[in-house]
Amino acid sequence: MEEVIKFLNQNRLGYLATVDNGKPRVRPWGFMFEENGKFWFCTNNTKSVYKQLMEVPYIEFSCSNPEFNTWLRISGKITFARDKGIKEKIFQANPMLKNMYQSADNPIFEVFYLEHGSASIAGFTAPEQKFQF
Repeated sequence: MEEVIKFLNQNRLGYLATVDNGKPRVRPWGFMFEENGKFWFCTNNTKSVYKQLMEVPYIEFSCSNPEFNTWLRISGKITFARDKGIKEKIFQANPMLKNMYQSADNPIFEVFYLEHGSASIAGFTAPEQKFQF
């Protein structure tokens, strides 16, 4: 899993896929960080993506490294958390979010993690590496 964590830390911006009325919905998204085997993300509970995640708590996040022609996909079931400490760490990892939400106590600021699932790293010239976590 070290390869997955390293790839995500070097390529934080990617795309998040959810399910909306039985159809895929993909949008640009940012990976926050990994801690204790949990891959952390955040959102705003007034957005439609939050409703989608509450209804179908399965995601796939994909990011790429164009320099090396490689990409990563990570997927599984997410869990929302009410952890103020994690919210503060997310603000440290991405100060723009603190400008948006001002405080970890902001009631619209939500954090979620992916703890169990699968990941793969692939490329045009390299064989696919698969991981379970």
